[in-house]
Amino acid sequence: MSNSAKTSPNRSPNRTSKRPLRVAIVGAGPAGVYAADILTKSNEVKDGDFEVSIDLFEAYPAPYGLIRYGVAPDHPRIKGIVNALHKVLDRGDIRFLGNVTYGRDLTLHDFRAFYDAVIFSTGAIKDAELDIPGVGLDGSFGGADFVSWYDGHPDVSRDWPLEAKEIAVIGNGNVALDVARMLVKQADDLLVTEIPDNVYQALKNSPVTDVHVFGRRGPAQVKFTPLELRELSHARDVDIVLYPEDFEFDEASDEAIRSNNQIRTMVNTLTNWLVEEHAEAEEPSSRRLHLHFLHSPVEIHDDAAHPGTVTGIKFERMQLDGTGNAKGTGEYLDYPVQAVYRAIGYHGSPLDELEYDDRRGVIPNEGGRVLDAEGNPVPGIYTTGWIKRGPVGLIGHTKGDALETIGFLLEDRLSLPPARNPDPQAIIDLLEERGIEYTTWDGWNRLDAHELALGAEWTASGDANGIARERVKVVPREDMVQISRG
Repeated sequence: MSNSAKTSPNRSPNRTSKRPLRVAIVGAGPAGVYAADILTKSNEVKDGDFEVSIDLFEAYPAPYGLIRYGVAPDHPRIKGIVNALHKVLDRGDIRFLGNVTYGRDLTLHDFRAFYDAVIFSTGAIKDAELDIPGVGLDGSFGGADFVSWYDGHPDVSRDWPLEAKEIAVIGNGNVALDVARMLVKQADDLLVTEIPDNVYQALKNSPVTDVHVFGRRGPAQVKFTPLELRELSHARDVDIVLYPEDFEFDEASDEAIRSNNQIRTMVNTLTNWLVEEHAEAEEPSSRRLHLHFLHSPVEIHDDAAHPGTVTGIKFERMQLDGTGNAKGTGEYLDYPVQAVYRAIGYHGSPLDELEYDDRRGVIPNEGGRVLDAEGNPVPGIYTTGWIKRGPVGLIGHTKGDALETIGFLLEDRLSLPPARNPDPQAIIDLLEERGIEYTTWDGWNRLDAHELALGAEWTASGDANGIARERVKVVPREDMVQISRG
């Protein structure tokens, strides 16, 4: 046993061995990368109080997490975020180890042996549940599952049943608008993105004519952003349809419009669309995107001719109660649809050997310090991102999250339980001993170059029709691993 392994847990391993503090981060999305970046740039590290050695683990062969597998490919902010994350990982002071799954390839016991601290930033990828009758019918889908499909998630089937002409999307957040936009957008307009070929072909053959987006409250209570809303108006050959009876505002709505620039911008945009819609008498588009407010889902149903398959959805008409919340009116409305996508939020997944709050979908924690069953901090174990706070907020919130978590890790650094084997090569030896085909940052650069080359090849082909594709995303995990490992 090394000297550092004999050190008391109440003393810093750095004080006795003069070695870098070994930190593992599980999850290489924005939350994990920001945590690594903040730790390496902390005053304590910059001032020479101690050195840090960070390994960033990812279950997928490629980095970036939800940015690669959870955001619509035509989202204009993706490239900027990816570029920022790339710069952090490309510095060389943070080691990336992909295609390594916590709980299967490595356990908490393994991490304890090789690291002084572990930060879990595994995010949230499951759909929040919608507890209404009929949610299990064929044609009822989770929005998060659909996002994973169109983003080429390696663990999701490459086929998706796009057979419906009329579709309901339940939710009024950014994911709901992403799902609706991807369903209604002309597939050829997505070729400039990194959309996988199987997704392009399926969307191109979709018979959809109408997509209905339903929110429970009014236009002033929507959860999407002005950017997401503006993107809807850029969809070619798609009409946006709104309904005057849905534009209800109570006292809380009026106050929000007065005091919040973002809400005012969105309400003004929607009301302008409502006015312009009836003023335009041009030839109608081939597809329509309907935005409904004040609708609460009651039941997804089938019928005698199509048992077990979605044929419609029932809503209760809602009204605002003066506080911005909504209450039922007792009036019910039915819409004929052949598919329903629920996009009411994400939910985190439990992690082996850690406590889990099933209601909130998070790891119980105080400011990022993970708690045990009795509510006490678990020494050396931390969390950040959506698995810490729940699936709310934007990238800015994720940075603040990481800053808080790293602050507590720095505060605790003199009392962390020391790793038994802190040699950076030791974890590599274990992965190879177990036959785990891990990927590296150099491997990601190879995969990145390969995807860019596929885009260039497509652009140069006779089928390009003048469209330039920057990249084509590789989907099968085995292909990603093979390309990454050279």
